[in-house]
Amino acid sequence: MGVKKIFSGVQPTGNLHLGNYIGAIKNFVDLQNESNDCIFCVVDLHAVTVKQDPKLLKKNIRETTATFLACGINPQKSIIFNQSSVSSHSEASWLLSCVARMGWLNRMTQFKEKAGKDREKASVGLYIYPVLMAADILLYDATHVPVGEDQKQHLELARDISKKFNTDFEAPDFFKIPEPLIQKSFARIMSLKDGTKKMSKSDPSDLSRINLTDTDNEIINKIKKAKTDTNLFPTDTYSLKSRPEIENLIGIYSSLKEKKLEDSLNDFKDQNFSFFKDKLSELILKKISPISKEIKRLNADKGYIDQVLKDGNDKANEIASKKIENIKKKFGF
Repeated sequence: MGVKKIFSGVQPTGNLHLGNYIGAIKNFVDLQNESNDCIFCVVDLHAVTVKQDPKLLKKNIRETTATFLACGINPQKSIIFNQSSVSSHSEASWLLSCVARMGWLNRMTQFKEKAGKDREKASVGLYIYPVLMAADILLYDATHVPVGEDQKQHLELARDISKKFNTDFEAPDFFKIPEPLIQKSFARIMSLKDGTKKMSKSDPSDLSRINLTDTDNEIINKIKKAKTDTNLFPTDTYSLKSRPEIENLIGIYSSLKEKKLEDSLNDFKDQNFSFFKDKLSELILKKISPISKEIKRLNADKGYIDQVLKDGNDKANEIASKKIENIKKKFGF
């Protein structure tokens, strides 16, 4: 269908891990290398929907940018920028919040999950966060957005907002209607300690995840301690359904090897988990160790990171500022 216009973002909340890499950033690199028009955003405005340490946030913005670069996102091919440096995002968010409807936001399940039982104490920003996400996407006329299952509902909201705006202002082609790009396999990498929970930077146990900044010894130790069970190594995918930790580990192996689960199972037929874990550690080290070393190298060069962001901010601002002016004209400003 030709060149896609891709927009996606990652929150700078620190400790990006193997799940972020397999479920998102690895896919970003593939989309870039397929010669699509790609914009990747460090969504720092989204991060402050919950309280952040200002000094730590600045550090995390740089580290997330370093992670993009270390994983293979090329600032010569893609735009890399941080959201708060392009004021059109905040302006568009307000204007689109006047188009969005309360009923739509009330249906957002992620707010209910994040706010918990005491919703009265949640920030207004957390509630209207999906409108800002819609603004992020629509400002750049993105045709496709890589999303996980947990963000699919938010993209549906962006589609609803774009359709309503186009109808309200009698401008059928003003906003593109973005399509989701949902990774078919290995989109959700689970905790190394509990295969029913998603791998998360907020998990109190560091043993639950492989951080992209982990040392070789830390990675080997975490895989060695990763939860398995006392049964034999599986021989078919059907048996994996009742063994979530095993399914997760084989899924990680398959994703990094770019193989089907069935083929990975055949690779280890008649082997034990100790042998499999050794091979999994070797594979993760091969893929992640160079990224970890490059993140650390880039983090030490703040000037370079800042220049990459400045260049990306300028490019993003050039696109977004034109769109926001046209949005304002539609409103009559």
